[in-house]
Amino acid sequence: MTANHPDVVIVGAGIVGAACADALSAEGVRVTVIDSRGVGSGTTAAGMGHLVVMDDSEAQFALTRYSVELWKQVAAELPDVVELDRCGTIWVAADEREMAEVARKHRFYGERGVATEVLDGRQVAEAEPNLRPRLAGGLRVPGDGVIYPPTAAAWLLGRAVDRGATRVTGQVTRLAGGRVTLADGTILTAAFAVSAAGIGSAMLTQGVDVRPRKGHLVITDRYPGFVRHQLVELGYLTSAHGTTADSVAFNVQPRKTGQVLIGSSRQYGSQDAQVERAILGRMIDRAVEYMPGIAGLSAIRVWTGFRPSTPDKLPLIGPAPTDPRLILATGHEGLGITTAMGTARLVVDQLLERASAIPGEPYLPGRFAAAGSKAAAEEAVTRG
Repeated sequence: MTANHPDVVIVGAGIVGAACADALSAEGVRVTVIDSRGVGSGTTAAGMGHLVVMDDSEAQFALTRYSVELWKQVAAELPDVVELDRCGTIWVAADEREMAEVARKHRFYGERGVATEVLDGRQVAEAEPNLRPRLAGGLRVPGDGVIYPPTAAAWLLGRAVDRGATRVTGQVTRLAGGRVTLADGTILTAAFAVSAAGIGSAMLTQGVDVRPRKGHLVITDRYPGFVRHQLVELGYLTSAHGTTADSVAFNVQPRKTGQVLIGSSRQYGSQDAQVERAILGRMIDRAVEYMPGIAGLSAIRVWTGFRPSTPDKLPLIGPAPTDPRLILATGHEGLGITTAMGTARLVVDQLLERASAIPGEPYLPGRFAAAGSKAAAEEAVTRG
């Protein structure tokens, strides 16, 4: 059978798909959202909810900063269940080498208009008394924050539904242009489709280089005030993001409930969603190394999730290289919560053929195909 004909069908009701539905419906676009599970129950549920401006690259900075500013614009509208906490981030420096990175980040952010504060060891201890003593210092980014991702996704999609968007529950088996086929035989057609399917994007669209990266999370009972900021070790940038090997890093988050959310682990190649005691143990040991008191907290839940990653750590936002009616919005890895809002605006701008607030070229899916063609041409010249 054939369902109704919306303007855009969105595959995936995680936070990216929900943000796309919200942004499109706000422009009067008729939207249908398809998901096989509950809203925000996949990769979104495996996110820490950190709203963070990152500086791995100019493109990453542009998208994260833009997105954090968009989150700030809706902050007053967010219901209590989204648990917005404007706690800021402290990038923790263990030694003088990492303090040099603090200085670099401080300059980088300052030159681009993002407020930061360099902290010495005493100031870090005053800001976060449960950190281990004699740390070298850190960088505080007061504009960062924390939300609870599943309820944020539900709020975004709820706004879209209030404007007339529809939801369909089902397993997508085929996605081509504006034609979406479900496992029960239902076919939805639209002018465009948006693939916000996370790690499922590669299975639905040939040539999409999105790979699952497994992560573990632990949440504790309620200990109000134990952690005051999102805390991330500066070594996170190399131990977690800059490698394809299994890695862990100190990354803890305060929750509005008084709970403490503990990360962070990264694994490539693992297809098993089960908790792995070895890497979980490494992750907890790393957290205790920075905050010894964590060893005395009671954990109430441990879980895992798979985050969609790309080779250059930038998401895929834009037309699929072989299918201009299919818009990709995937590959955000650990920054999907932060960048959902900016991604949605880029998708809307592309579909409505208008200029965006930030350049969209760095995130276009065709960049990998172009790089491959260039490399092949250079190899041919060399051989010739």
